[in-house]
Amino acid sequence: MAGKKILVIDDSELVLAMASDALKGAGYEVFTATNGIEANSFIFSTTSRPDLIIMDIMMPLLDGNKKAKILKEKDFSKDIPIMFISSKSEAELEKLVEESGADGYITKPFTSQGIVNSVRTVLK
Repeated sequence: MAGKKILVIDDSELVLAMASDALKGAGYEVFTATNGIEANSFIFSTTSRPDLIIMDIMMPLLDGNKKAKILKEKDFSKDIPIMFISSKSEAELEKLVEESGADGYITKPFTSQGIVNSVRTVLK
């Protein structure tokens, strides 16, 4: 899985740094964005198109649930796996995953090994 590109979208610089450090340490190429609009420059790029998107649900400008629904409707991005990262309850996250077409979730707070294991499961 080394070399796979992962885009992490979260409005918390701390979450971005922690996720980025953990995933880079596992050999992934990591891009970050602080909201769903900023993320478009990576998602719709021919050089930095991610193999996986990890995104927060509660973000400014465009929440992660709506962003996931939009991405799953577009031909260019519908095949990119999406994982939510949130402090919402597991029951809420499971419902949002089902509604949006996302591929899974990671609960906050997370450990470095926990996020890497979750990513490996989706990118198998």
